[in-house]
Amino acid sequence: MDRGAARSCRLEIQSMNCRRLTTAAAVLVLILAAGCESQSSALPPPHEIDDTTVSVLDGMSLKDYPGPKAQIEYADGQTDFFCDTLGLFSVYLRPEQDRKVGAMYVQDMGAADWQHPVGHWIDAKRATYVVGAKKLGAMGQTFASFASEADAQRFAKSEGGKLYRFDQITIDMATVDGGVVKDQNM
Repeated sequence: MDRGAARSCRLEIQSMNCRRLTTAAAVLVLILAAGCESQSSALPPPHEIDDTTVSVLDGMSLKDYPGPKAQIEYADGQTDFFCDTLGLFSVYLRPEQDRKVGAMYVQDMGAADWQHPVGHWIDAKRATYVVGAKKLGAMGQTFASFASEADAQRFAKSEGGKLYRFDQITIDMATVDGGVVKDQNM
């Protein structure tokens, strides 16, 4: 083999080694990024309701009322409970709400008993909600939460209402200031 062919062969081997190294580095970066993403996206576990669990908004016992319950776990470790999903949205969507949220949970009403819901917590941001149903929650009308869109559709077919994703619900939909404020007859 002459010198030119040998030099060309060495350059080709170096180029192949460089491509392999680049590929290996790219794979390593992807693996590390996936590992970091799964760690940072892991939600803290939801808390279960007991006899002492009360709504942060009005002190109502969560165990005493029907319909889906909700909770916000803040990054500082504090958890606020709500006797219905409407309360969660009314707090979370407030413009002045600036606390860092670690996780938000609602109950899957496709699995939980409406009259006495226990457990069946799901990520509030991944739930499908039925808004405007006839079936009432702890404070009257509520946003029925479901893990499955098919369960939400069945519920809406029997109880009325319209399906929404988490990011479609607005502060105007989540008002909890009923009573005199909304009573135009007074």
